[in-house]
Amino acid sequence: MIKVGSSSLAHEGGGLEDASIERTVQQIVDAKTMGYRPVLVSSGAVAAGLPALRLATRPTDVPGLQAAAAVGQGLLMRQYSAAFAKHDVVVGQVLLTRDVFANRSQYLHAREALTRMLALGVVPVVNENDTVTVEELRLGDNDRLAALVCHLADAAMLVLLTDTAGLFSDDPRLNDSAELLSAVQHNDSILDELFRATSRGVFGSGGVTTKVAAARMAAWSGVPTVIANAADEHVVHQALAGDDVGTWIDPHPSGLSARKLWIAFGIPRRGEVTIDDGAAQALRKQGRSLLAVGVRLVTGDFDAGQAVAVLGSDGATIAKGLVRMSSQAVRDAAGRHSSMVGGEVIHRDDLVMLV
Repeated sequence: MIKVGSSSLAHEGGGLEDASIERTVQQIVDAKTMGYRPVLVSSGAVAAGLPALRLATRPTDVPGLQAAAAVGQGLLMRQYSAAFAKHDVVVGQVLLTRDVFANRSQYLHAREALTRMLALGVVPVVNENDTVTVEELRLGDNDRLAALVCHLADAAMLVLLTDTAGLFSDDPRLNDSAELLSAVQHNDSILDELFRATSRGVFGSGGVTTKVAAARMAAWSGVPTVIANAADEHVVHQALAGDDVGTWIDPHPSGLSARKLWIAFGIPRRGEVTIDDGAAQALRKQGRSLLAVGVRLVTGDFDAGQAVAVLGSDGATIAKGLVRMSSQAVRDAAGRHSSMVGGEVIHRDDLVMLV
C-alpha cells in the first residue's frame, strides 16, 4: 500500500508535475517487479483540476472543491494511465467514501473488488470521492484512507510518501538539532508528543498528525508503516527490501479481525461512554463485556447498534464498540446491575480494545 499526497505530485500553483507522476509510477512498477501487488492511494485531483478551470488558487468552498475534483480526477487518472502504459501496466480507478466503510455489506464488496483487481494484475488507484462527498461522509485525509484500505487489500506494508525524510523529533525547518526517528513502536510516547504538538500547531502542519494516526490504524491491522521522502526515486524499493529508510513504525504484534477492524476504524462514532476504573480493569484484564454498572457518563445521542467510544476515568479512549442500547437507555441504566437493565451495554464480541 503506497500513498502519495498532492504536495508531492503537483506544482505549487496547481497542475500535476510530470516528473513526480513518472517517479511515483516507477516506484509502483518496481514494487510489482519485486513480486508485490501494490495499491496506490493518490491525492491530486483538486490540484489537477485548477489549471483546467483557470483557477489560480485552491477553492475554499465545498462546491468549488467538488468542481475542481470532478474535472481533476479524470485528468489525474489519464496521466497515471499513460505513465503506467509505458510499463505495460493497467490501472483502475477506485473512489471511496466513508459510508463504504461504515456499511458492512459495502465494505465487503469493496474488499472483493480490490482482491479481484489485484488478481488480474491491475494497479488500483484509490482516492476519496471528493466530487460527491459531503462533510459527514468525509474520511478526512488520504493518510487515513490508505490505512483503512490496508485491510481491504491485505497489505503487507503501508508506505506514506511525503515531503520530508520521515518523522522528526521536532520541526527540522526550525530546529537544526531535530533528529530523524528511524524506528518507533506504534504505541511509543514520542508519537503522542508529535501528535499533540502538531495538533496545537507547535510545529509544522506537514501532515504529521494524520500520518501518526494512519500508522497507528495500520498497526492494528498488523501492518508496519514506513514514512519516507517521495522525492527519493528508490525509497519504495528500499522500504520493501527492508533497508533503513525513513521512519519505520512497528505494528501491533497481533492484528484485529476484519470485523473488529471495521468496528474500530470503519464506523464513525456517535457518542462516548465514560466508565469507572473497575469496569476498565474488567475490559482490559478479564475480557469482559461492558455492563451498565460501570458506566459513569454518557455523551452524545445514539441508537442501539451504533458505534461509541469507551473512555476511562481520565478521559482517554480505551475501546470502541457497538452499543446494544440507545443513549437514553444507557443513561437510565448507568450504575445499575445488568440483571435490572436487560443485559450488556456493549457485548465483548462487539468491543475493540484500543490500548
